[in-house]
Amino acid sequence: TRRRVPALAMEGNGPTAVHYQPASPPRDACVYSSCYCEENIWKLCEYIKNHDQYPLQECYAVFISNERKMIPIWKQQARPGDGPVIWDYHVVLLHVSSGGQSFIYDLDTVLPFPCPFDTYVEDAFKSDDDIHPQFRSGHFFFIFFLDSKMNLNDFISMDPEVGWGAVYTLSEFTHRFGSKNC
Repeated sequence: TRRRVPALAMEGNGPTAVHYQPASPPRDACVYSSCYCEENIWKLCEYIKNHDQYPLQECYAVFISNERKMIPIWKQQARPGDGPVIWDYHVVLLHVSSGGQSFIYDLDTVLPFPCPFDTYVEDAFKSDDDIHPQFRSGHFFFIFFLDSKMNLNDFISMDPEVGWGAVYTLSEFTHRFGSKNC
């Protein structure tokens, strides 16, 4: 049985504005444990799998980190104001909808939930020119989460030779999933 979810009108996209049915319940109805982003995303994947609104193959767990395990992400609930939170890693859900637009599900952000991909990338990540060199070059590791048997360290590693999946730089990530580059 499919659960009816109110349509979320995405604003600010001009003539290509789309009505998107979120793949999850509202943020405040999601399973959430502070500082356990990987568990939160696992639970979102389970919800999507069990509710059959979208094919789970459209959804990816995205592990965000860098070689130093110091990745700055802005617009996080853990840091009110304009500054970033420095995570060792962070995990979000990417939904690449069949409608052609991508959405990020981040239970730790103050941005909309879900958030259009382009908005999330623009507001949560800054250009390498804007941040201290030790925090530059974030990498994004994509994986189909529910079928994996690997341990967390394999997911967090940004070494393309460790584990399986694809590792992208911020530029590659934006180019691959952003609407401006489709």
